[in-house]
Amino acid sequence: MAVYDTVIRGRIVTPEGERAASVAISGGLIAGVFETDAALEARTELVLAPDEVLLPGLIDTHVHVDEPGRTEWEGFASATAAAAAGGVMTIVDMPLNSIPPTTTLDALRVKQAAARGQARVDVGFWGGAVPDNLGTGELRALHDAGVFGFKCFLADTGVPEFGHLSAAQLEAALTELAAFDGLLIVHAEHPAELAAHPYDGGADYAGYLASRPDEAEAAAVAMVIDAARRTGARVHIVHVSSAAVLPLLRAAQAEGVRITGETCPHYLTLDAALIADGETAFKCAPPIRDHANQDALWAALADGTLSIIVSDHSPATVDLKTRGHDFGQAWGGIAGLQLGLPAIWTEAGRRGIPLADVVRWMSANTAAFAGLADRGGIAPGIRADLVVFAPDAEFTVDAAALKHKNPITAYHGRTLRGLVRATWLRGVLVDDAAPSGELITRPIATSNARKDG
Repeated sequence: MAVYDTVIRGRIVTPEGERAASVAISGGLIAGVFETDAALEARTELVLAPDEVLLPGLIDTHVHVDEPGRTEWEGFASATAAAAAGGVMTIVDMPLNSIPPTTTLDALRVKQAAARGQARVDVGFWGGAVPDNLGTGELRALHDAGVFGFKCFLADTGVPEFGHLSAAQLEAALTELAAFDGLLIVHAEHPAELAAHPYDGGADYAGYLASRPDEAEAAAVAMVIDAARRTGARVHIVHVSSAAVLPLLRAAQAEGVRITGETCPHYLTLDAALIADGETAFKCAPPIRDHANQDALWAALADGTLSIIVSDHSPATVDLKTRGHDFGQAWGGIAGLQLGLPAIWTEAGRRGIPLADVVRWMSANTAAFAGLADRGGIAPGIRADLVVFAPDAEFTVDAAALKHKNPITAYHGRTLRGLVRATWLRGVLVDDAAPSGELITRPIATSNARKDG
């Protein structure tokens, strides 16, 4: 009889549903999934408590780790510790707001050097598509070095070192990426629509919301769809907040345009009507909209128009986030990496949506989106990245108690349902004092992700 490293017995939740089982782990992989009372020999055995379930580790493909350059906002040690505490066992880092941004091969190496030895979970990287690196060979060099794709903005980014693309530059980027089947992920707000809604700032959230209307998202997505149709390139719309985008995505997908989309916990759980004046922790772009938008986003997840939920964890210091309690002056971005799972599960449960669907949107589908076939499930041969989750346990969010670097989050004071009690990375309990995360690169074809050396 085989002797396994670990056997975990109890309820497991996968995208296919929930059942009682015994999960056997050897060499960092799931060696088998058996009946709950199967006779198995292991060096370590764990029986889950009656209120616990076992989930596959989440994969979050939209995380801003600002090291180096703005490490006071967030660094790899704090970000990956927060990820593990929230059940996220793999993150993919955005190419801004670090300095330098990840827009050249040299900058990617700087990022990897900063992360190496600090990661509590696995870390991959996006490249950036900016005016300065189009047509220079840098996009192909970054692709060959294993970035997961390329982030671009269609409007001002807020940081001078990461420029946004014009319509012509968007077309040029897609043409360049199509030559090697690279993926472009797009912050879609149209600069002309934003310019048509000038904003002078203030403490009134309604004023800020009006300055970034639904039309700005819809016009930008329409532009991306047209360019993707002409070039045949793969595109993905990040952080969809507006229901106005959804018919455009549905029609394009039905037509065969290679386009996908994501949304985020703050758009699915927070409501503009409940944001008080001066509460700038809620500022993000695109903005948190009304309850009707929230309903439409959930429906789009259910029908597959939007395929994944990711955090868009975009932190900053307390001073920057609360500057003047003015939505014009405060830095935008929601800090929520550690809280995405309980936030989504709280709202999903209220809507009668099963935990298996949450696992699909935040683990299996994000793994598939990133091409990471070696994770995102509980099945033989899959990495043993696992989460012990108590779905009925409640807690009140205390920003100061989170592992994020800065004690400010839009979820502060909210009561959430679902508590992460333990996490395993490659079959080993995560220990903050002993970072064991690996730096990963985009898988080639159907092969597993390789470690960066």
